Amino acid sequence: MFGLYITHPQVRIDPAVPVPKWGLSQLGAARAHKAAESDWGKQLRRVASSHETKAIETAEILAAAAGLAIEIVDGMHENDRSATGFLPPPPEFEKAANWFFAHPEDSFRGWERAIDAQRRIISAVTNILASHDPALPIAFVGHGGVGTLLKCHLQGRPIRRDGDQPGGGGNLYCFSLADRRLSCDWTPIEEWQGWM
Repeated sequence: MFGLYITHPQVRIDPAVPVPKWGLSQLGAARAHKAAESDWGKQLRRVASSHETKAIETAEILAAAAGLAIEIVDGMHENDRSATGFLPPPPEFEKAANWFFAHPEDSFRGWERAIDAQRRIISAVTNILASHDPALPIAFVGHGGVGTLLKCHLQGRPIRRDGDQPGGGGNLYCFSLADRRLSCDWTPIEEWQGWM
């Protein structure tokens, strides 16, 4: 059976609000609802979420369509970037993100290091899967940065940004619960056709 790592779609950007408290924009919520109406969305039997607002909102939309409650999981949050505060996209944020992935053992101006964020997300997902029935589809709802770090691990590759999701968020990749191998790369949540 399948596991999904899903990133929250578009958010309401507000520099006056801490980034972990940002919620989904109207477009982001609409995309999450469309994904929730898909065949794969209705197959989900467990939905685990980061504690950040945008991930929780995405997870709740997906879980409601499958008649589930979400589980908030420690360790699934995005890489901690609070040391710099809000960096406007592009170019400042993109330059910082490039540096973060290119120097995984170093901290960008006080950010959590990529190797530490990777260990954290691997541990969170591994702990959930240790008690999960592999016959039941599960979704992990989180963020692009740590999702990419997890993806690098699942592929047995070093940390690199070239495995990052396309811009805008709201993407997923699928992996087999039997062997934890990827069966699809980043795909927009409303376009994925389901487990093959």
